[in-house]
Amino acid sequence: MDRDRLAQALLATFLEELEGHVVSLNRELLALERETAPARIAERVASLLRTLHSVKGAARAASATLVETACHRMEELLERVRDTGAGTPEVYELCFTTVDALDDAGRRLAARQDLAGSPLETLLPQLERAAGTRAPARAAPPPRAPPPPSAPLPPTAAPLVDLAPPPAPSASAEPPAGGAPPGAEALPVRVSAQKLDALLARSGELRVATLRLEGRAEALESVRETLAQAREAVLGTPGEQALLRAQTELARVTLELAADRRTLGGVATGLDDEVRRARTLSFEEGCEGLERAARDVARSLGRQARLEIQGGALELDRSLLQGLREPLLHLVRNAVAHGLEAPEERQRLGKDAEGRVTLSARLKGSRVEVTVDDDGRGLDLDALRRQALARGLRVPDDDEEVARLVFLPGLSTATQVTQVAGRGVGLDVVRMHVEGLRGGVEVTTRPGQGTCFTLDVPLTLSTLRVLLVSAGGQTLALASESVARLVRLAPDEVRDMEGRPAWASGDALVPLASLADVLGLPPGPPRARRGAVVLAAGSARAVVVVDEVLAEQEALVRSLGHRVRRARHVSAAAVLPDGRLSLLLNPVSLVRAAGGRPAASLFPAPATQKTRRRVVLADDSPTTRALEQSILESAGYEVVPCVDGADAWERLQSGGADALVLDVEMPRMDGFALTEAVRASPRFSRLPVVLVTARGKPEDKARGLQAGASAYLVKSAFDPTSLLETLRRLL
Repeated sequence: MDRDRLAQALLATFLEELEGHVVSLNRELLALERETAPARIAERVASLLRTLHSVKGAARAASATLVETACHRMEELLERVRDTGAGTPEVYELCFTTVDALDDAGRRLAARQDLAGSPLETLLPQLERAAGTRAPARAAPPPRAPPPPSAPLPPTAAPLVDLAPPPAPSASAEPPAGGAPPGAEALPVRVSAQKLDALLARSGELRVATLRLEGRAEALESVRETLAQAREAVLGTPGEQALLRAQTELARVTLELAADRRTLGGVATGLDDEVRRARTLSFEEGCEGLERAARDVARSLGRQARLEIQGGALELDRSLLQGLREPLLHLVRNAVAHGLEAPEERQRLGKDAEGRVTLSARLKGSRVEVTVDDDGRGLDLDALRRQALARGLRVPDDDEEVARLVFLPGLSTATQVTQVAGRGVGLDVVRMHVEGLRGGVEVTTRPGQGTCFTLDVPLTLSTLRVLLVSAGGQTLALASESVARLVRLAPDEVRDMEGRPAWASGDALVPLASLADVLGLPPGPPRARRGAVVLAAGSARAVVVVDEVLAEQEALVRSLGHRVRRARHVSAAAVLPDGRLSLLLNPVSLVRAAGGRPAASLFPAPATQKTRRRVVLADDSPTTRALEQSILESAGYEVVPCVDGADAWERLQSGGADALVLDVEMPRMDGFALTEAVRASPRFSRLPVVLVTARGKPEDKARGLQAGASAYLVKSAFDPTSLLETLRRLL
């Protein structure tokens, strides 16, 4: 190997090592900064010096003179900390800044940039002064010829994965006779993550080919059965023997193909499992750098914060951890900047001066639940309400729903703008990132005690079980893990809540929408009963009506590419066992869209009648009663106005009606009681009942559902069109 290529190889190896050493230096410095006992400080410094010595030696071999000098100065600085038994905040800040400068130098060298004028060079005089040494005259390093263009620097952007842990030290230095030294089979191998990704893609294709082979075997078995039936039909004819030989040969080929399929399936599954295991990292490794981020934000705001990681040994897919890194960084920084109080305020409240942010991970079936929990002040729900009102948004009554407003873009409860808070960005980015991973994020808050963000994501991003459905002439895929149940809907199971259809499930109303309508596809043919899928996204539920439920299969997940990455309600493409592609829909996005869809026609419209429909209207407010009567009469209805529920019940029994429109809070008999009386009456049990009320809390809506209301409209969001459309659908 010539000198230039050797220099390139040494530099590439150095840069690979530097990336891991920077992580170690940050981790060890954070531990050192928290130590107070001189003996423990000496141990931490010794560990840092070993890491710096490794970096210095590798930099010398790669001719990275500036990196070597900076490491030497940092060694001198840390030796002073060890000798004095303590370090100052200024010393620790300088050490962290030096580690950042080393990381920057690695990126510059990887991009084949000179380090002249870099942060590392600018930092050297400060390091020399802090270490108490006088800078010796440094001769300029001899110029090196640039590497030839035909041999580019190996890429270092992709992280490397250790495929095996380091071998445990052996009690004996002598290898066994005639064999490899102990632990040789466990020596670590550094492999580019890009290569592992490519290998996983190939193993996934092999699994798809195995599933396709299974379909071929089933088709061959069907041919054999057909041939057997044909032989029975020609029994006793000259062609019987020929058919018998063909049937025997076909049976033999079918058995051999089935055996080959089982063997190939076992190999494919084993290979896939091993590749996935090679791609895993511990959750703690995936969180590297977050502790440093929390520390830097806390120092910039004059706070004290500690990041604790629970479930760090949990092994997760590297791609999943990489996808979670940006959301977790946002949440950790927000927890320190928004959630934790200043030390003096925490002490006044009886808390420790040092705030705590806990990052945890645990498995839940085929999904992973990651939480970011702080012990700070909690969300300012009143501020969120004011922000929402100022932007003209509907403000929910329920505190849990108000807390979810933090995921809307532009909303922030920060009282001032800093580098990390106050611009209303961050949490909406978290939601978008997590939904891009086919997951969801929820928030709970405890006033004065803290806030917890829960991220729910799939365990693997490469393969999954999917439910195939048809809508608008398209075959679409839904992740099976997001499907709570399948239902067949009849018209009387659909209720109207504030102008939006809902499915009555027990004592709860679940938002309902047509999948074709949500996706902008042509509607399917109207049917007396409709197939539907109940989707679950965290604690939220929604029902999407489909044309047909086709099958459940295992599919390979493929990215859509940057051009269609932001396609609405679509998260990826699913490669089916027969080789076809199907769009994989985003359940979180669908659940959110279903909750905001206006009423759509899901069932065949009844035959129109020429007679005027009679509506009994009951409201104790003369103004409201007159307004609703005017709206209904303008639409062609015959209206019977009543002053309260008892009056309406008497008028209904004497003259009948086609529908009831009722207020809830009325004297003598309220709307709930009247609805229950109507449902208990054999004569009027199927009469449409529309409740129009100012009571919009979830428990009020549930009460109306239990009473038997066909629709529930809230006066604060009252729209004449929604009332008329509701009656049109019910009648």
